[in-house]
Amino acid sequence: MQHSRFEIDRRSLLAGAAALSAFGPVGALAQAKTKLKGINPTRSSSSWTMWLAKEAGYYEKYGLEVTPEFGVHPVGIAGLISGDVQFTNYSLDDVSAASMRDPVLTVIGSLLHKGSFALMARPDIPNVEALKGKRIGVGRVGDPPYHYTVGLIKDYGMKSGDIQWVPTGTDASARVTMLISGQIDAALITPPSWYRLEAQGMKPLTLLEDHESTVLTVGNVYKKTWVAQNPDVPERVLRAQGEAIHRFYTDKGAAIAAYRKYDPSVSQADLERVYANTVRVSIIDRIPLMQKVAGEAVVDRIGADLPALKTFDFQSIIDNKPVRKMIDEGFFEKLYGPSIKAEQDKKLKGAYA
Repeated sequence: MQHSRFEIDRRSLLAGAAALSAFGPVGALAQAKTKLKGINPTRSSSSWTMWLAKEAGYYEKYGLEVTPEFGVHPVGIAGLISGDVQFTNYSLDDVSAASMRDPVLTVIGSLLHKGSFALMARPDIPNVEALKGKRIGVGRVGDPPYHYTVGLIKDYGMKSGDIQWVPTGTDASARVTMLISGQIDAALITPPSWYRLEAQGMKPLTLLEDHESTVLTVGNVYKKTWVAQNPDVPERVLRAQGEAIHRFYTDKGAAIAAYRKYDPSVSQADLERVYANTVRVSIIDRIPLMQKVAGEAVVDRIGADLPALKTFDFQSIIDNKPVRKMIDEGFFEKLYGPSIKAEQDKKLKGAYA
């Protein structure tokens, strides 16, 4: 029986994990595994790290038994509150909006600082400016695609009130279906779904990741009281994900295999295109420090809809201490070599405490 290169790599990694403990707690594999349910609200680049860390065995290396599951917003945050979910990967926009009255959540580690979306439109829409007064589909007003679209159209002189927002509900596939049927004029669509729309005559008006002004940060989110009871776990998650991110940038085959396990509907060709674009703009963070510019971007993007955000203390929900500890220990320099230091220093200058 033949095994794929990815399976062989994974078995080798697990077999030698004890010898590779230089990046984490000694003897982590010998200890009882900490069981975690991790909800990923999108099947996109923001969840790639979670999947690769699972499939490559890095969570196991750090004594974690993680079960990744898909759940559309607000399943992840609701699960954290109820205790059914231990961590999720959400945008700072959503965590901030949910935390203004009662900051019970915390973000520990940035997974990415850009979103990979295309603003797809019907073929008769010539440009982004022509969307004024038109129908843009979002899961619901206030969800991540809504926030991101509001931030994007600001670059074209528009605000949320200039758009007819059409709730599509459930998964992003509904936005695709409604765009094809003519029920909406445009929508933000993640790859590779927008590739298929393009093949059907729809067109990308712009790519979100090409807008430098649009800082879209997704991080690991926990309930504060759970972290207080399990203080070492977020750091172990970050160490596992840190190794997975290094693997992502150095092993295309392993990265694509992990993605396809959790979204088998994606073709090999489409996923290679997704991977190439993700690497092109370095969407996934090597140094997972939450940046102050991320909070400023949230206020700029949705402060008009949620005025209380303008005085919100983002530091109350952001905890960079585990990442700073990893930096002090040389974790990232051991992974990437001395060339990572310039990127690391830049992140340190702009990071929350």
